[in-house]
Amino acid sequence: MAQVLEFRLPDLGEGLTEAEIVHWLVEVGDVVAVDQPVVEVETAKAMVEVPCPYGGVVTARFGEEGTELPVGAPLLTVAVGPDPSDGEPEGSGNVLVGYGTGAPPTRRRRVRPTPGGTAAHGVAAHEDAASGPAGTQPGLAVANGAAAAAPVAPGAPQGADGPAGAPARGTARPAEGPVPVISPLVRRLARDNGVDLRQLTGSGPDGLILRADVEQTLRAAAPPAPPASAARSAPAQAATTTTRIPLKGVRGAVADKLSRSRREIPDATCWVDADATGLLAARTAMNTAGGPKISLLALLARICTAALARYPELNSTVDTEAREIVRLDRVHLGFAAQTERGLVVPVVRDAHERDAEGLTAEFARLTEAARAGTLTPAELTGGTFTLNNYGVFGVDGSTPIINHPEAAMLGVGRIAARPWVHQGELAVRQVVQLSLAFDHRVCDGGIAGGFLRHVADCVEQPAVLLRTL
Repeated sequence: MAQVLEFRLPDLGEGLTEAEIVHWLVEVGDVVAVDQPVVEVETAKAMVEVPCPYGGVVTARFGEEGTELPVGAPLLTVAVGPDPSDGEPEGSGNVLVGYGTGAPPTRRRRVRPTPGGTAAHGVAAHEDAASGPAGTQPGLAVANGAAAAAPVAPGAPQGADGPAGAPARGTARPAEGPVPVISPLVRRLARDNGVDLRQLTGSGPDGLILRADVEQTLRAAAPPAPPASAARSAPAQAATTTTRIPLKGVRGAVADKLSRSRREIPDATCWVDADATGLLAARTAMNTAGGPKISLLALLARICTAALARYPELNSTVDTEAREIVRLDRVHLGFAAQTERGLVVPVVRDAHERDAEGLTAEFARLTEAARAGTLTPAELTGGTFTLNNYGVFGVDGSTPIINHPEAAMLGVGRIAARPWVHQGELAVRQVVQLSLAFDHRVCDGGIAGGFLRHVADCVEQPAVLLRTL
């Protein structure tokens, strides 16, 4: 007889605690193979296809597209046949961070697939008052808990929110004991509106709390509407419309990182104007000499790595617990890229070992992946210094926020024709503003100023780079 195994959202690495379902790749009733991708999710760092470690028939899916699930929450259930050799289902040899599939979960329940679509409840996870949901990793917090609920019997009549004939909804429940809630949407609705689920008695099977129970509690707590006569006598006022945009996914990750940077890093900013006419001329000469075209960003990156070799204090991070400055011997250069999903910072590994052609090719590859939303978490983490070319937006200057936990960021404004004193005479030159935000804990203004001045000298006279080639 087939066993129904529950596959939970795995830990996708890099400290991620939740993911949003973007697109289901399978339907209930589909046959899936071991390690077949079954759902595409968006984390705070990247879009990821999640493979299922079991082969069999999909009997239930948990969560609609757009639903945000915590790590360890059920994704789907699969009915698998027993292995003739040992009686255990075949598991995947692959392992994502935080879960392995060499053996099936120790706590599971068999259910029959619901004909015609996604199962109403699927396999319900049990939780007692002291521990987390069965099969979840230790230390995972689930808002308001997730308690046991019996699966709906096949063929049982269903209403909009649960089986017909369910007990009436109540409003009192002992403060102790597990809270029978399966749906993360119900938990979120209660959490956002300040409803204590422990005080509710659910109308679902075995006291399962449904969305309708929470909504009824909210309606009961709402203030009574004013009489119609009073409404007619009140002066007409224009309604105020507000739009709330959740801080989640990439936008939420950016918000958290920038807030942490401002809280923890005592940053300072210095800036200088530089004549970039010589740099543009050097790039033109390179591109007319034949071979792959060299991007301006690649030349600026090459200047950054040369300056960091001279001023390594800025290629470091601060260990706040040990009260130590950790100086890094390799330059992993991040660069800001604006995409439809928001601002991301892909990282060029070992940028100090790449020439202008190699940097150009890697920038192009990572930029294309960023626009397509296919960057991996590894390509978005581990940077040691960031280059931010905000001049592409047509602005001259900025005071960048350091990309935590790095120690500095170089900002580059637009290159524009301006009056400039050149060789003792007033001339029209291509001028750019450079700004450096740096962590004042790792160095003082002398180091930061020396770094920025060296960058400006290389922009004005690219031949200076020949000393470090």
